Amino acid sequence: MFRVRQFPTLLLIAIALLAGCDRGAHPQMVGSPAPDFTVHDSDRTVALHDFRGKVVVLNFWATWCPPCVEETPALVALHSQMKDRITILAVSLDQDQNAYNKFIKDHGIQFLTVRDAEFKSSTLYGTFGYPETYIIDSKGILRRKFIGPVDWTKPEIIEYLSNL
Repeated sequence: MFRVRQFPTLLLIAIALLAGCDRGAHPQMVGSPAPDFTVHDSDRTVALHDFRGKVVVLNFWATWCPPCVEETPALVALHSQMKDRITILAVSLDQDQNAYNKFIKDHGIQFLTVRDAEFKSSTLYGTFGYPETYIIDSKGILRRKFIGPVDWTKPEIIEYLSNL
């Protein structure tokens, strides 16, 4: 049974745990330059700084992640609708290159993807749960973070991205 004198101890533990958590939608990096990275996979080399001057939707995902799979059609639709105004950079954290290639083909993904099996890029962003998506403005400033699958076709998201 819970005792009243245990409450201060439990409260301190809860505060400590919450203070160490930066997985929220407003991480300390929002408003700061987006951490730059370069990823090399067997098909391409992608550097974030190459997209300066464009709005970037930076999505960390994996084929084995059910919420990532759920989100994929919305990213495909966003790309179809806004490919002239934004760049989607989807960084896969898959170890299995064959699973990654099959997923790209099976889902008709036309936006830029790269596989970072070493997790170097996601580590820079403190990303450990997937999907996580960062919106980076044309000046390279991190503007927003989304946690979990997003319906990228919602009018308010389209408007937000259009206004950056």
